[in-house]
Amino acid sequence: MADDNTSLSRRLQDKTEDVGNLLVNLFHMIALFVIGATIVWAAVGTYFEIMSHGRADLHDILLLFIYLELGAMVGIYFKTHRMPVRFLIYVSITALTRFLIIDIKEMSGEFVLIISACILILSLTILVLQFSMAKFSGTEEDI
Repeated sequence: MADDNTSLSRRLQDKTEDVGNLLVNLFHMIALFVIGATIVWAAVGTYFEIMSHGRADLHDILLLFIYLELGAMVGIYFKTHRMPVRFLIYVSITALTRFLIIDIKEMSGEFVLIISACILILSLTILVLQFSMAKFSGTEEDI
């Protein structure tokens, strides 16, 4: 009798875990589609705004690159279920570069140096990640 209760309890626990895993996977898929659709919506809106001005400035192009990198992150996560840290760093570098380009006239020299140093540090971080991947035989998805 005790073995039957243990077996039943184990089966219920397994079924509960299966349902929980299914719900988590379903949530991830829905969230990825929502995030991806939001990125596309924002990129298309930005593109039409650029077109209405009749020309694209450098900061507009960099903003489109940010959307591209965010879309690539969603696509990679959708395919591999891994979030490559490298893409987050690319987005950060592009955002800081865009910020620097747009607001450089209003910035003090020290602030320009700080932003530039941040970009350099993030770039070196990419280099370290690439080196560690090659050295320790990681896969491209790991970074």
